[in-house]
Amino acid sequence: MVVKLISSYKKTIAIVGTFLFLFVNTSRLCSQTAVAYAPEVFVDDPIAAALDSLYKLNLFELGYGKIAYPKNPKYNFPHDSVPRYDEMILESRLAKLDAASPFDLQYNPVVKGYIDLYTIRRRELVSRMMALSQFYFPMFEEQLDKYNLPLELKNLAICESALNPLAKSRSGAMGLWQFMYPTGKIYGLQVSSYVDERCDPYKSTVAACEYFKYLFGLFGDWQMVIAAYNCGPGNINKAIRRSGGKTTYWEIRPYLPKETQGYVPAFIAVNYVMNHTAEHNIYTAIPKKTFLQVDTVAVKKQVSFSQISSVLGIAEDELMYLNPSYKKRVIPYSPDEVNTLALPSAKMGIFVANEDSIYNKGLSKIHSQDVLATQETMKIHTVRKGEHLSTIAKRYGCTVGEIKSWNNISSSTVKPGKKLTIYVYGKKPVEKTSATVTENKTTNTPENNSNASVSGKYKYHLVQKGDSLYKISQKYKTTVDELKRLNNFGAKYSLMPGKKIKVGAI
Repeated sequence: MVVKLISSYKKTIAIVGTFLFLFVNTSRLCSQTAVAYAPEVFVDDPIAAALDSLYKLNLFELGYGKIAYPKNPKYNFPHDSVPRYDEMILESRLAKLDAASPFDLQYNPVVKGYIDLYTIRRRELVSRMMALSQFYFPMFEEQLDKYNLPLELKNLAICESALNPLAKSRSGAMGLWQFMYPTGKIYGLQVSSYVDERCDPYKSTVAACEYFKYLFGLFGDWQMVIAAYNCGPGNINKAIRRSGGKTTYWEIRPYLPKETQGYVPAFIAVNYVMNHTAEHNIYTAIPKKTFLQVDTVAVKKQVSFSQISSVLGIAEDELMYLNPSYKKRVIPYSPDEVNTLALPSAKMGIFVANEDSIYNKGLSKIHSQDVLATQETMKIHTVRKGEHLSTIAKRYGCTVGEIKSWNNISSSTVKPGKKLTIYVYGKKPVEKTSATVTENKTTNTPENNSNASVSGKYKYHLVQKGDSLYKISQKYKTTVDELKRLNNFGAKYSLMPGKKIKVGAI
């Protein structure tokens, strides 16, 4: 009897031991799999951080107190709908993109984690990013094509900076393509007290293309090129050695820095999202300027943004967006190199006409017949029978693309009776108070704001195109709720350009 009990006890111990062995090893396997293919974006992910930087970026048309988005013309989702799809659908969509791409756009849980980041958790920021792409992607595509590089590489700038031209990483990388100082110097991007060419959209794009060519010559694989762009070719070679000589990204991924482990999956997710925004009910915000609405001119003398702003009526923040490489808002001059100024095309003629006076700050010397300011006026055009966007654009002196952008429409046909918002530029003589004042006398309000005025018991703000209550509240150090109270704004208030609103008591 005792022998039987001992035998039974031994069997029980053996079964329990086997179970524990299987449980521990299965847990280890699951843990390893989770490390390799974690569906969640890790804490302090720089890709998510780059997206978050767009919250504070004021580069979009803000109409009637909020960013305007078009209605869904394709799937008729409710405005606040957040579509979600089965993994088989996501995988099949990526497979179609992969078939037409030199990149290995495979689907896995890590890629899904970044798809969720863009289409669910940060979807509003993707709308802003899409607006910025209208400004930068045409230039990216032009240079990528010139260097015979895959056009999908334009999406790498989304992973790097979320298309924020002033993005700066914790490690000190700068600009759209996030060049570190040493790498930027290698590819001809100069950094001085006044200029950081890593933030110059054109020059940094050329440098990025040259770097892509170099990396592809080293590795011959585009997935490895993307990884090397993020962590450097030295880290790639180390990972190859540690993996036992493996030569593909997914094989060496466990041996790469943590940030790079998420970098290529994020690139794959961005390629998916930028091709399927409508399916996820995501539509572009309206950018202040598109690629075709900006022109450049070489400066002949040192000039500050404040000098330019005082004559052209362009906010210094907008000048900084168009010219992000000038660190101190001053464009230096050197006879040995050309420094350029980017301006809205509609303002270029005004700058050229008053160029010498702007340089010399002698605004009082401008002849009255030459002092012309461009005033932007909003008009509502009702489409008549037989009219097309091209004929309407010709009538108002704008482009079809601008009309589409202003009205959030994608089709080139419009139905009779539809009301279109049109911005037209008219010229008027500049008043002495703004044309003859020197730079140190331009501030006539406590807020240093030319759109502010004082009357009776209140200070007022003249609403400009692009203003929102939040933006105005920041200028005058008040709150949105206080502005609503002062102006008796209800739930359906609107901010029309040219309207005066109260911003505080005197």
